Amino acid sequence: MLMGPWGWIWMLIWIVALLFMVWLIVRSPAERSTSEDAMAILRARFARGEISQEEFERAKLALLADKPEFTR
Repeated sequence: MLMGPWGWIWMLIWIVALLFMVWLIVRSPAERSTSEDAMAILRARFARGEISQEEFERAKLALLADKPEFTR
């Protein structure tokens, strides 16, 4: 028994969906840079009051020195 046109269309939809899910799983960790993560952690620690403003500024300058194109 041969597949009709709707069978091929559904098979194509499932293949595209599976490829999209694999792409989502594989790309997630690689999208974020380490300096953005470090800056987010630094901001969170400052917001929670774990570090002083002086410590925040010193750490921020150190992070920005490592990655000059980071502008946040």
